[in-house]
Amino acid sequence: MTATDRSIELISAAAQAAADKLAHDIIAYDVSDVLSITDAFLLASAPNDRQVKSIVDEIEEHLSKELGVKPVRREGDREARWVLLDYVDIVVHVQHSEERVFYALERLWKDCPELELPDDAKATRGKAAEHAKLRVEEDTADFGGLR
Repeated sequence: MTATDRSIELISAAAQAAADKLAHDIIAYDVSDVLSITDAFLLASAPNDRQVKSIVDEIEEHLSKELGVKPVRREGDREARWVLLDYVDIVVHVQHSEERVFYALERLWKDCPELELPDDAKATRGKAAEHAKLRVEEDTADFGGLR
């Protein structure tokens, strides 16, 4: 079994919305062969809690306005470290960058086929590493008294 056209449409719209809010490392997997509860997962991350919330809000608003769907469940809002939006056909995970590294969901789903995403979403690959490197350089400069 493969993800339905509707699931792919939802994933694509959610990925674009996440990219519009500068999410990092957006990727989607077709999990329909290994899970019976959903067709696809979308993973995205952000370097801080505020941005995680912003990304989640944008995805929810975009899917509601453009495709007329609302999540049946939204979890993790309070801490905004890992927010899950369950649309039944798809599940969206937006994680703080630290949680993304720690839980490494990509490792769990690496055997599942990746779904094609909009170019803006593909362009986010590697952004978390770039951001982390920049922060290390800034912290080093601050520590060294260069700032």
